[in-house]
Amino acid sequence: MSLSPSLNPHVSVDCSIFGLNDNALCLLLINRNGAKSTFQNADNRFGLPGDLVRDNENLDEAADRILRELTGLSGIFLHQFKAFGDPLRIAKAKDRSWLEGVRQEPDARVITLAYLALIDTSKVEIKPGSFTKEAKWVPISEIKDLVFDHNEIFEAALLALREMIQIYPIAFKLLPLKFTMGDLQSLYEIILEREVDKRNFRRKMLHSGLVRALTEKQYGVSNKPARFYVFNGSSSEELYSSIVNLKMEGSITVFN
Repeated sequence: MSLSPSLNPHVSVDCSIFGLNDNALCLLLINRNGAKSTFQNADNRFGLPGDLVRDNENLDEAADRILRELTGLSGIFLHQFKAFGDPLRIAKAKDRSWLEGVRQEPDARVITLAYLALIDTSKVEIKPGSFTKEAKWVPISEIKDLVFDHNEIFEAALLALREMIQIYPIAFKLLPLKFTMGDLQSLYEIILEREVDKRNFRRKMLHSGLVRALTEKQYGVSNKPARFYVFNGSSSEELYSSIVNLKMEGSITVFN
C-alpha cells in the first residue's frame, strides 16, 4: 500500500542547524512571512526551519528534506535529540497569524521531533524553501524571541551540541577539509564558551586518532606557519565504538 504525500497535521520536525561564521557559532533561522523588518521585531519573529511530516516519509526523511530544500545538500549530519509535546506549545496569541498562514489546521495539536544539524557554511548558499520566504544565519548571542517554543528547542540543541562534541567526533562537520590545530581548538572554545588548555587539547587530539597531519603548512602569514590537518575519517567508526564502550563502563573521554 502506498501512502499519500499529505502533511500530517499533528507531527512536525524542527531543525537547529548550526554553522560557523566569522568566528561565531550561528543558527540558521527562517521567516515564513519574508518581511523586511529587523530580527528583534516581535511582529516579525524568526524560528527554526521545520515542517509538518508527510504521511509517506519517516522522521529522518522529513528532516533531510527540510535541510535539502534550504541548502541543496543531502547527507548532512543530523541527530534527533528530543521531542517537544506541550499541549500549549503553539497556543501563543502572537504566533497566531504565522500559524494561520502556514497550516490548514492551525488549532491542531502538534508534537515536534527536534533535530540537531551541523554545516560547513563555506560549502553552501542558503536558499529559502517551500516552507519559508527568508532564511539567514544569526549568531547565537543575538537570538532573542523566536516563534512558538523554538527558544526552548534551540537551548536544548545547544546543550546537546556542547555535550556531544566532547564525546563524539562531530565538530569536524563545521570545519573546512583542511584546518590547523589552532582552528580546531578555537572551534571547541567557541562552542563550549570557555578556554581549553592548548597543550592538553593538542595531545588528546593527536593521541585520539581523530586527525592526520599533512605536510602542507600555512603560507603568507606573519607568524610561524602552522601545519594543516585533516579529519581521519577512516578511524571514526572504530573511535565511535570505543567511546560507546567507555560510556557503558562509566568513563568518557572529554577534550578539555
